[in-house]
Amino acid sequence: MKTAIVTGAARGIGLATTDEFLSRGWRVAMVDWDAAELEVALSTRKNVLALPYDISNPQQVETIVRETLDAFGQVDALINNAGVADFGRIEETDFDRWRRVMSINLDGTFLMSQAATPALKETKGAIVNIASISGLRASTLRVAYGTSKAAVIALTQQQAVELGEHGIRCNAVAPGPVRTKLAMAVHTLEIIAAYHDALPLNRYGTEAELAGAIVFLCSEKASYITGQTLAVDGGFEATGIGLPALRG
Repeated sequence: MKTAIVTGAARGIGLATTDEFLSRGWRVAMVDWDAAELEVALSTRKNVLALPYDISNPQQVETIVRETLDAFGQVDALINNAGVADFGRIEETDFDRWRRVMSINLDGTFLMSQAATPALKETKGAIVNIASISGLRASTLRVAYGTSKAAVIALTQQQAVELGEHGIRCNAVAPGPVRTKLAMAVHTLEIIAAYHDALPLNRYGTEAELAGAIVFLCSEKASYITGQTLAVDGGFEATGIGLPALRG
């Protein structure tokens, strides 16, 4: 039975990805620093392992991989989904705020990938890094977030080039606007309407749609795909830059 490590697995895209793997007969090591929410998710799922650790902490990252191998014996896929969505103007983004975003979105992705590489070599597994449409195109209020996600895309290409000879495929998924609880809580009606107008498909994506793309990239059907960034965004990347409703 194959095993995936999914970070940020207690909610949102990470939880949907966990469920997609489980539906295909995989086991999942669910990583999230919110231990209470992780336990709630664990209570209704089988073939999962709860790992309440911080991916920005190198020692805890080593523990994540070790405990996964102790429980399941192998790692076939790593989904670097955990991230901080912190939006603010350039003048308001002090260094502590900048480093908080980078420590999770970029450092955590690097640390998890590095720690899991020996196990992934054994299985010729896959890494999928969750970037963002904000890493492909600039927008307002995203100086730290967008920069971190652009760096994740570059990191993905570096991983693909170096790890390909070991049979490890490395790709990124760049979500556009997704109907998560967090997004619906912070997006005003004006912003929601503006996104709908800007998206060729005229709607937000769903967590399940993102999960389907992520798990596809870990499957044999994607066996010749590496070093790519797949925008799952309703066509958002193809449209113009910026939204007036976000500039206010």
